[in-house]
Amino acid sequence: MKKIRVTELPNGIRIVTEKIDSVKSFSLGFWFDVGSRDEDENNNGISHFLEHMFFKGTKKRSPKQIAEDVESLGGYLNAFTSKEHTCFYGRGLDVHIEKIFEVLSDMVQNSVFKPSEIIKEAGVVIDELNDIEDSPEELIFDKFETNIFPDDPLGYTIIGTEKNLKNFRQKDLFRYINERYKFNNFMVAASGKVDHDEIVKFTKKYIKYNFGLSDYKRNICTGSVNDDLYVYKNIQQAHIIMGRTAPGYKDKMRTKVSVLSHILGEGSSSRLFQTVREKNGIAYQINSFLNSFYDVSTLGVYFSTNEKSAHKAESLVLNEFRKLKGKKISDEELERAKNFLKGNIIMSLENTTNRMIRNAQSLIYYNKVKTVEETIKEIEAVTREEILELANQFLDNNTYKKVVISSKNLLLHSVA
Repeated sequence: MKKIRVTELPNGIRIVTEKIDSVKSFSLGFWFDVGSRDEDENNNGISHFLEHMFFKGTKKRSPKQIAEDVESLGGYLNAFTSKEHTCFYGRGLDVHIEKIFEVLSDMVQNSVFKPSEIIKEAGVVIDELNDIEDSPEELIFDKFETNIFPDDPLGYTIIGTEKNLKNFRQKDLFRYINERYKFNNFMVAASGKVDHDEIVKFTKKYIKYNFGLSDYKRNICTGSVNDDLYVYKNIQQAHIIMGRTAPGYKDKMRTKVSVLSHILGEGSSSRLFQTVREKNGIAYQINSFLNSFYDVSTLGVYFSTNEKSAHKAESLVLNEFRKLKGKKISDEELERAKNFLKGNIIMSLENTTNRMIRNAQSLIYYNKVKTVEETIKEIEAVTREEILELANQFLDNNTYKKVVISSKNLLLHSVA
């Protein structure tokens, strides 16, 4: 029998499960293919706010009862919102899966969004927004994506704006659910000690609300970049991102770019870590990143250092760009990067929640569950010649834009 099974119900709900006999627990996720890129300027932040509000009481449960009904079984509830989807998930022992399924079903179908709870939770999320503002290593990624996607909803922050959060009302939440939360963008995903046919049965039994169908389609991001951005903060360190756009999940080139990113700056043996931190000792944090969406990714380098060393750190980064563009890497370096990337993937899958998330996202982005073996084959197929070609395509510093958070305008003295 297949360990991973997928079923699509007549109403459009997709169900994906992965059975793991070696565990006694499960991870269960209710996914809506809805995120901040589906918002507009006036309701930006509503997907994330709804994620919070679904925990704030239903027709038959108070917020406390939602938590108690799961935690009294030794279980756990949580949720997260990205730019492209929202997931409500629970963990627990296999004998309690139906109860946790029922609680999640109650939350997504019967939440009441009391005005008093909306006001309270708006204050909580504003505090969360202020925490981000006080964390430059987190804030800079929001600023970078806002700057690199200025004319697209991908540039909106997930958390939204204080103005919007203060203005959300009960009718706004119900209207957004009626517009965006539909059967054909709803998925149930489970991993661990689970039975596929049982999950299908629970879905039919407990999902009774008629979400309906939608023909809504996201706009494909065409990309549009602002100039470099400087953000003043009264802080000791300078935080810098140098980045650009790259292929998204739908592009077969993405895996190759991921290998390039690992060679450049992911891991302690990477070129940037060794050069900037180990040899020169001028940055505690330095890493490359590839943050992907369906149609586009952001590729770049993030580092923080004292303001006096910022220009030198930038020069060292650009020098590593030039080296990767000028000469093919060795077989040994390519193999190290591949093994690092493969190891991270495989080790992450020792966690049932990670497996549940991987299967759901695979179905969302590829319309199939892409196996680990398929991903490993793609990584192993990357060649030295392709890395050289990609380096020349994506590490051209003329195409990179910078975001700097510091107490001085370091962009006035930018390295050429």
